[in-house]
Amino acid sequence: MSQPGIRAAFSTWPDFNERLRTRVAALTEEQLALVPGPGRWPLWASIGHLACQRVFGLCDVAGAPGAAESPFPNAAWNCPGDDDLEHPWSADQLVGALDATFRIVEECLDTWTLESLSEVIRHPEWGNDHERTRGATLERCFAHDIWHIAELNEALGSAGLEQISLWN
Repeated sequence: MSQPGIRAAFSTWPDFNERLRTRVAALTEEQLALVPGPGRWPLWASIGHLACQRVFGLCDVAGAPGAAESPFPNAAWNCPGDDDLEHPWSADQLVGALDATFRIVEECLDTWTLESLSEVIRHPEWGNDHERTRGATLERCFAHDIWHIAELNEALGSAGLEQISLWN
């Protein structure tokens, strides 16, 4: 008998992603160019970074499949914001990136088991002092999504625009 996936432990994540996706789809080019504060990225870059970091964490770090089917087959070296602030992404491109990268999240929630979460992940480029568990990597990915949704809300709220409610 196979063990069940871990979806129940992250039961709110699909809804949070759908709310993010819906709000991003409604943003104009001008709104996507909003910057939450000095030294921070425009919203399009933060949203693109959120999606790209899903691929980096879950595929590049934890070994999940799906990077090649996402807009970020080279997530370690080519992410909006991190590596590219010169080419703004449209709402449609960002929604496509959120959809493609959330398919990776969904696969992990459905196929990873409680037992697999304790697996220690080592990456050749990190050295021995940078080990982490598969579970810690997944938790970081979830927390990273929430962080950037809050950042998006900060900018939208400051501009008097509708925010994403995660608590309804």
